[in-house]
Amino acid sequence: MSTTTVQLGYAAALLLAATLLATGAQGEPPAKEAAWKSLFDGKTLQGWKKTAFGGEGDVAVKDARIVIAMGSPMSGITWTQEFPKIDYEVSLEAMRVDGSDFFCGLTFPVGESPCSFIVGGWGGGVVGLSSIDGSDASENETTKYQEFETRRWYAVRVRVSNDKIEAWLDKKQMVDLPTKDRRISIRPEVELSRPLGISTYATTAALRDIKVQRLGPEQTK
Repeated sequence: MSTTTVQLGYAAALLLAATLLATGAQGEPPAKEAAWKSLFDGKTLQGWKKTAFGGEGDVAVKDARIVIAMGSPMSGITWTQEFPKIDYEVSLEAMRVDGSDFFCGLTFPVGESPCSFIVGGWGGGVVGLSSIDGSDASENETTKYQEFETRRWYAVRVRVSNDKIEAWLDKKQMVDLPTKDRRISIRPEVELSRPLGISTYATTAALRDIKVQRLGPEQTK
């Protein structure tokens, strides 16, 4: 057997070993990372409807963003299609355009129960979940305070796994709440935001880059 033949055989063995490592011992392809699914096409309100709170402002798409006009007191949009109940993340960017109260009241499912992540409520600076054991975002252990600039984008992200709710503003974690033996609910004013909705209170807001992803096994541990 020639030296060249031996070298070719060795190279083929290395290639086979690399392939087995990449695909796993059972020959299965490696698991793919969870992919984000966009919930806003940047052009229309497809998949959304204006929430009929009563006294709500108009909702329009302009410059690749959803603009929710100030209501008296509430305005918002509600997702009309299927949405996961557990083991998912939802994220968006939100801006307070005008007004002084919450510019993102993100209502989302936690299994069969709804909850809301409030950004800039109770006069403009409260962040937290409504409601936990009957207590609102202004009066439970998730309550935080932050100043918000008008006409500045903020990244909002909520993760719901089997045993906790987590939430971030930009890259800062604001909520890390174990949910076992806790009563999760919403205020009655946002009942029409279920299963997924974004509301404002006496405030005009802009939204963009709304998306969702299912959580992989490593994210639900």
